[in-house]
Amino acid sequence: MNTRLLILTALILATALSSALAQTKPSTLPAPTTAPAERDKVTVDPNTEKILQGALKYLAGQQSPSGSWSTRGEHPVAMTGYTLMAFLACGQLPGEGEYGKNVTNGVNYLLGAVREDGYITSESVRGGRKPSNMYDHGVATIALAEAYGQTHDPNIKAKLELAVKLIINAQSKSGGWRYQPRPTDADISVTVLQVVALRASKNAGILVPDDTIKQAIKFIKDCYDERSGGFGYQPRGGPGFARTAAAIYSLQVCGLYDDNMVKTGSKYLIDAVAKRNHREYYTYGAFYAAPAQYMIGGDTWSKWYANMRDTLVPLAVSQGDIAYWPKSAENDQQAAGLTPIYTTAVYVCILAMPYHYVPLYQR
Repeated sequence: MNTRLLILTALILATALSSALAQTKPSTLPAPTTAPAERDKVTVDPNTEKILQGALKYLAGQQSPSGSWSTRGEHPVAMTGYTLMAFLACGQLPGEGEYGKNVTNGVNYLLGAVREDGYITSESVRGGRKPSNMYDHGVATIALAEAYGQTHDPNIKAKLELAVKLIINAQSKSGGWRYQPRPTDADISVTVLQVVALRASKNAGILVPDDTIKQAIKFIKDCYDERSGGFGYQPRGGPGFARTAAAIYSLQVCGLYDDNMVKTGSKYLIDAVAKRNHREYYTYGAFYAAPAQYMIGGDTWSKWYANMRDTLVPLAVSQGDIAYWPKSAENDQQAAGLTPIYTTAVYVCILAMPYHYVPLYQR
């Protein structure tokens, strides 16, 4: 691991903490009640590391001249956000590391996609056959927040503040978000992205009203299914693997590590995998389930990561010094709509978590 990057990350985290403490209005967000004290014993083994290195090379080769990533021009804002997170998870920063130029170009693409009102949409740039939505906006905002948190580049900050303001203004009365950049109704899949984006931005020193987070927590809890311990797409909706993963991760990034809904949600995920009842939107759900179980820690995380590694690594296709996932794992029922860029980016994020490069994934 790159010692210089570890030191840089530590310094940035310290700066962000100092900035937060210096705010005149004290935060009333729930404080983490449990920060697992034990050192994470999960590591990236040599075979997995080789796959990750090959996957980064594959993703770098898929970048378009505009700096974006997409397949057939589909959702370049979201795909660029996911891919940037994969590079960041492996310690690649804008202008630093083997793929620093790729990261810089990707960040610049997203910055160019920010409208004056803060909406990050492919309609602002060339490319993108489908109009963007708040799903794309949330993923892109997370990537920009993590990039800003680790660089404090003022060019990123200005656009990030606009993106965060749009999220705040688009929150519905119920506390969640939907696909359009305005307050209408809400669902858990779009809401989780906005919550994580807000938390990542707050961690980086961007002002986020506590009330916005509190209302979001209320909506997420309203989606809880007490009978199963899982979460539904909307209040009183049936539970599912991906919805539950998204929900408990949202609660955790808001500081509710010991909340009973998080504990029962974690168990729901474990049981869903054991019963093979986790294939609907598997890749999307796995993206949130991994950091959620990581924050649970201990044997829960060790067993979860081992299962993910043993599932994903054998499915990677290696061609020379590149590697990628041509399709989703676990016969994902969403598989027909997924692309190698998306699956590869998400699986890199999951497998690279033991590197601890992304502050948002840290306890």
